[in-house]
Amino acid sequence: MKRPGFLHIAANVLLVLVALFIGWTAAYYITGNIYSAITWEPHGLTALLINATLGFLIFGMVIAVVGPFLRPDEHRYFMEMIEALRRISGGDFHVNLDTGPSERTGRQWQHPYVQLVDSINDMAANLKIMEELRQEFISNVSHEIGSPLTSISGFARALRDENMDREQRRRYLTIIETECVRLSRLSDNLMKLAVLDSAQQPFHPARYRLDKQLISLILTCEPQWEAKGIDMDVDTVEAEIRADEDLMSQVWINLIHNAIKFTPQGGKITISLVLQESGKLAAVRIADTGPGVAEEDRTRIFERFYKADRSRNRSAGGSGLGLSIAHKIVEMHGGSIALSSRPGDGAEFTVLLPLE
Repeated sequence: MKRPGFLHIAANVLLVLVALFIGWTAAYYITGNIYSAITWEPHGLTALLINATLGFLIFGMVIAVVGPFLRPDEHRYFMEMIEALRRISGGDFHVNLDTGPSERTGRQWQHPYVQLVDSINDMAANLKIMEELRQEFISNVSHEIGSPLTSISGFARALRDENMDREQRRRYLTIIETECVRLSRLSDNLMKLAVLDSAQQPFHPARYRLDKQLISLILTCEPQWEAKGIDMDVDTVEAEIRADEDLMSQVWINLIHNAIKFTPQGGKITISLVLQESGKLAAVRIADTGPGVAEEDRTRIFERFYKADRSRNRSAGGSGLGLSIAHKIVEMHGGSIALSSRPGDGAEFTVLLPLE
């Protein structure tokens, strides 16, 4: 491919930008008129996907019209990009365009559309990852909902037996009630994540005493840790932060419940609050003497539905969403949450929050 002149390159780049502008602008007004005509207001993500897809189609038609007037090599280049965009809009994200050859004329030179091709390749790769995450999310939700529904259905069917003794009937009803509570908790957690992701969560930061909040929540959980004979060691300093107290309560409840759930009978939980970086950060550490978390699980522990020990989590009623919710809320407050653990040595979660 010969090296094109600067004006020709500029003209072609301008043409692509104009075509993209025409495509997305036309898509915006077309979909807007359609929505008004049918009185439908789609979800923000749905509207974005529809506009993007229609914009790419219009972009493709514009390029198809002007393509024959371009140089043959560049026309082929455009056709490849258009075909790639069509495949992406159709849900095929296995796209990897060739950036084309480079020529050496005193310095390395590449085709002027390399950045556009790289962007398309990156978009396809990112969409592929998002699609895989979506499929995994749907699979996890289906599994988490299907498991308790199967139990409820099975035990409800067994209760039809009129010869069943009263004790067994009570036990089956208890299991059905437990599974219903688990479904309700899963529904609540999914709703929390949806609201947090949509940025529609009411966020009301205010100054309050973090140490008092921690002690209050630890006392709230006292029946749970006393029932297991757990030694609760609490050490806090006075710390006032500016945060949404209700949201942060969800973080501490999730972490404390996790510690209680995985700490064996007669174990120990240590909760501490200290100030770091000359009083600019509040560091909350919640450590237990449970089984710990394997190295391969630590990097994924905050992923949605991820469970380091699926069988144990399921028996304890976990859905794998609590830590995801905690991670999201801490990030909203400009903080961080990390896990330090080794199998057999327990787990320690550290939450860092800015005091201002």
